Amino acid sequence: MASTGPFSSSTAFCARCGSILPLLQEFGSVKCYACKASFDAENFNNLKFNYTIQFNAVTTVNNENILNSDGPEGPVVERKCPKCGNDRMSYATLQLRSADEGQTVFYTCISCKYKETENS
Repeated sequence: MASTGPFSSSTAFCARCGSILPLLQEFGSVKCYACKASFDAENFNNLKFNYTIQFNAVTTVNNENILNSDGPEGPVVERKCPKCGNDRMSYATLQLRSADEGQTVFYTCISCKYKETENS
């Protein structure tokens, strides 16, 4: 695409103002929403875009691995377990009540796995 302004750009951006251009229609021209510059649709015919999508590695997790894990079930805070007296518990939060109320915090003792909840 020929440059008609101060910006040297690819076809995805306006050459005059640098704004992103709308998607190409089947016929006519492409018009910049910001500066109203118009570009002939023929300038876009031979374009090819390559996209790379990265996915996380696949891991297998089953219930046995979760239930038998020795590590904490979430972030650890200094909180005394009412059952065994250990001073560290892990926690997780969920919004179980209406949006204008606080979240529910689920605590799990790192030592004895005792669980308790708190509405914050």
